[in-house]
Amino acid sequence: MNNMGAQMNAYLMSVDARSQANYYIEALGGEIQFVSTYGDAPGAPEAMKDKVMHLAVTVAGGNPLMLSDAFEPVSYNRSVSLSLTYTEEAEARAAYAKLSEGGESKYPFALQPWGAYYGEVIDRFGVTWMITKM
Repeated sequence: MNNMGAQMNAYLMSVDARSQANYYIEALGGEIQFVSTYGDAPGAPEAMKDKVMHLAVTVAGGNPLMLSDAFEPVSYNRSVSLSLTYTEEAEARAAYAKLSEGGESKYPFALQPWGAYYGEVIDRFGVTWMITKM
């Protein structure tokens, strides 16, 4: 296998990156690592200066997630999901419950035939989360 040293991160385009990041921090625990706005770049139009160019947040025990304000309507679909795997059932249930608030439960969090607990939720921003307890 050829290892080129690449790292892949989830990067969400958002209508309001700061609010969405704070929602994930509240739901999953974590913190914002850094924020840069278009105003940090030379020559940015006045209307864009407060818009988020890059926001890095760690959630659920240090997992990186990137967000940026979008300049066109945002629509997520179920072809891409974010997956969190927990070792503790109570933590998994809590994450599922918090991400469900204002969202849509696609699959209730329950013991599955393959032996793990699993649930799927679309959060209030439209992002699909797969929550597993192994």
